[in-house]
Amino acid sequence: MSDTRSPEPTETERRDRAAGVLLGAACGDALGVPYEFAARLGPETRPEMVGGGLGPYRPGEYSDDTQMAACIARAFAGAPHAGADGASGAEGAGARAANAPGGAEGGGAVGGAALDAVADNFLTWMSEGASDIGNQTRAVLGAAVSKRGAPGVAEAMLAAARDRYEAGVPSAGNGSLMRTGPVGLCFPDDPQRTADAARLISRLTHADPLAEEACVLWCEGVRRAVLGGGFEGVHAGLDLLPADRRDHWAARLAEAEQAPPHAFNPNGFVVTALQAAWSAITAAQGEGADHLVAALENAVRAGDDTDTVAAIAGALLGARWGASAVPARWRASVHGWPGLSADDLEDLGRTLAPAPLIL
Repeated sequence: MSDTRSPEPTETERRDRAAGVLLGAACGDALGVPYEFAARLGPETRPEMVGGGLGPYRPGEYSDDTQMAACIARAFAGAPHAGADGASGAEGAGARAANAPGGAEGGGAVGGAALDAVADNFLTWMSEGASDIGNQTRAVLGAAVSKRGAPGVAEAMLAAARDRYEAGVPSAGNGSLMRTGPVGLCFPDDPQRTADAARLISRLTHADPLAEEACVLWCEGVRRAVLGGGFEGVHAGLDLLPADRRDHWAARLAEAEQAPPHAFNPNGFVVTALQAAWSAITAAQGEGADHLVAALENAVRAGDDTDTVAAIAGALLGARWGASAVPARWRASVHGWPGLSADDLEDLGRTLAPAPLIL
């Protein structure tokens, strides 16, 4: 990959890139669905959105990766997220994260009402739309289900995730990284606030610092890509980590830049999932649509948790190249819970990043 920072984007370009985040993730997700935990594809085989997989899924249907990302995006965008009984979720759940007061653990990064909205949307998804759900996420959400629709639901979820981690339950799966892309759109002019929000949203289900750190790197990658920073944001995100963690992650990124995606297997672990996605992006050739397609195909060829690796890569690729780089055949096919099409996913991305952006 040869990628440099582009000139300051026009408003049209910026909105196209914001629109590409969820759409890119969904396309990667749907492209990887048929091959999840199946025999790894060889370089001569092109993945297609044929459906099937573990769902089974319809052709073009995305899975839990994008379903959960949509929960986050809809909460932050103030979209309706009524529960099964039609009642609204947490009090003030429609408030944008940027405007709500800081929550108990948010440090001002994400408002308490907005964080409750994310948590409430997760619970609605679990009961109404989850086509698949990881063990860690299922356990944490299950522990908080009695708080659904009430203020403080996010605190219950945070406590459950923290208790599992402190009890020694492995909590560094890829389940928070797979959904983190929309967070990179929410605070476009504030890298520290973006990082704080990435940590907090990760911590709702995955309290291991490794998961939080991976989300920080990827969200800074998304934020900067939308602003015209190319793919440099993933490395720039190192400065947002604790000083004693930067060398660890710099080495992991360097490993990913020197090996193919399938070298990072199994990729259910958040570190190898990030490495597989970063390898897929950095190994792909071309620019624009050519690079986006090649990188997502690389991600699927990583094998193992194919839909998740490709969804992670897709969010960053969409932020870099924009929704306009997504092939028409993918746009026409991609869809999923809660009834979102390509147009809907684009609209959500644009809604999350309406303000002028600066690095």
